Amino acid sequence: MPDDAILTPATLDWAARADAAAAQIALDAARHDADDSFVADAYDLLKREGFFKAHVPAELGGGGAAYAEICAVVRRLARACGSTGLAFSMHTHLVALAAWRWRNEGAPTEGLLKRVAAEDLVLVSSGGSDWLQSAGTAEKVDGGYSITARKVFSSGSPAGDLLMTSAVYDDPEAGPTVLHFAVPLAAPGVTRLDTWKAMGMRGTGSHDLQLEQVFVPEAAVSGRRPQGRWHPLFHGISMIAFPIIYSAYLGVAEAARARALEVARRKPADEALAQLAGEMETALFACETAVAAMIRNAETAKPGPETTHRAMMGRTLAGQAAIRTVERAMEVAGGASFYRSVGLERAFRDVQGARFHPLQEKPQLRYAGRLALGLDIDG
Repeated sequence: MPDDAILTPATLDWAARADAAAAQIALDAARHDADDSFVADAYDLLKREGFFKAHVPAELGGGGAAYAEICAVVRRLARACGSTGLAFSMHTHLVALAAWRWRNEGAPTEGLLKRVAAEDLVLVSSGGSDWLQSAGTAEKVDGGYSITARKVFSSGSPAGDLLMTSAVYDDPEAGPTVLHFAVPLAAPGVTRLDTWKAMGMRGTGSHDLQLEQVFVPEAAVSGRRPQGRWHPLFHGISMIAFPIIYSAYLGVAEAARARALEVARRKPADEALAQLAGEMETALFACETAVAAMIRNAETAKPGPETTHRAMMGRTLAGQAAIRTVERAMEVAGGASFYRSVGLERAFRDVQGARFHPLQEKPQLRYAGRLALGLDIDG
């Protein structure tokens, strides 16, 4: 495209822009991992380049990136820095769900999407730790609720603007009810705790957030649901969020594979090395295939128990295959992979995060089994 061309959502190549950003982000990835620091410089770059509003529909002021495009962006960023890719995916899946609901359900998410586009807001999710049960308490007060909670795994929180979260209200008529709402991270009573000293994904800034008697107006409550039970909102989250999140782990696996081959090609070839390389290639293909199936599911299905079933099977298979890819990459590279400077040790630690997003493997298998047997998925 000529340098003087006017970029519009229709002409933006988000994957190419991600590759350009990734080349810069890669330069500081090891440093952030070594000193447990948030990838602030990467976030600054992504904000300058419009990535945080890339998936906001163009008619609402955003970049108009398609769903598969935004998954590709996450994948490319994670090749350069797993922490950047994963943290960005947590903002992005919130935007993606709001955009899907606006387009397909007429949900009142237009205001949030317009704010993300106009104000370059960074969204922070607590959904992975809350899931169906939620955490924290909501007490009824004049005009709204007083929220007290501790939200863990709040990725991107050092740069976040809005926490998209929930708490449990003991409704005298309906019983324990989960309230969904957004809280500005600058609101009185919100404190970020310096807790993120982790095995891997050390640059995501996934610190705990403490909410102490934070006021949430009644009008700010965007949804209510029974505690601990599957709800249409969570079928939507399962369908939309996990292809984006697991695109990050696919990116980590791809980077490990590339690095391992770079090291291995300097060694004498033998049958054992060839077999290990073949196992690595096959595992990566399995990860790519699972993520692609999840993306198709998100693009073509409607939220519901069967759609969640496919999304969660894909999540398990993609995670297992990403981990296996990196394990084989370390074997392909041999003893060199044990050195931090090679980068595979970091990839090995980062990819372990794939184990811990909901639904984790055993709950996923239980869900799949109950659905297959015709049992209540909430049983």
